[in-house]
Amino acid sequence: MSFPIFKYHPDPLETGSVIQSEAECICCGQARGYIYTGPAYAVEDYEECLCPWCISDGSAHEKLEVSFTDESGIGGYGDWDDVPDEVVEEVAFRTPGFSGWQQEQWWTHCGDAAQFIGRVGQKELTAFGPQAIVAIQDSTGLSDGPEWDRFFSALDKDGSPTAYLFRCTKCGELGGYQDCD
Repeated sequence: MSFPIFKYHPDPLETGSVIQSEAECICCGQARGYIYTGPAYAVEDYEECLCPWCISDGSAHEKLEVSFTDESGIGGYGDWDDVPDEVVEEVAFRTPGFSGWQQEQWWTHCGDAAQFIGRVGQKELTAFGPQAIVAIQDSTGLSDGPEWDRFFSALDKDGSPTAYLFRCTKCGELGGYQDCD
């Protein structure tokens, strides 16, 4: 069985939201070689016990009433583009989420959810180019100058502060936000 394709999280192995594992999925009872490691919001604790297939086909949500991203966070709690309910449901219920320092948000643009690229620091933002840097700078509210320079130099993919980078599915624009512990 081929690995599921997620429109809004195209490489959950690269982002670390899914890892190789021989653990058995609590939803389907199978050990498929991969397990989800991101947040799972439900009454019960479903930490590292759901396979990507049960996320993709919606069975984890249907059987266990689990979601993977806070529905209100899709669109940044109203700060970014509104998206149709079907998009909110696909991101929240059938897409691997990601772990952040604070409450995770999912960037939206052009009336659609964007693709999660991953956590990024200064090095990764620089590699993505000026558009990525400006997107994260805009999320801080800091203008060019010493305060932004200090913040930018402190950004760390695996530390704090960190940034979360997304790509618009319609126009390709990069966007996202930053947070810290």
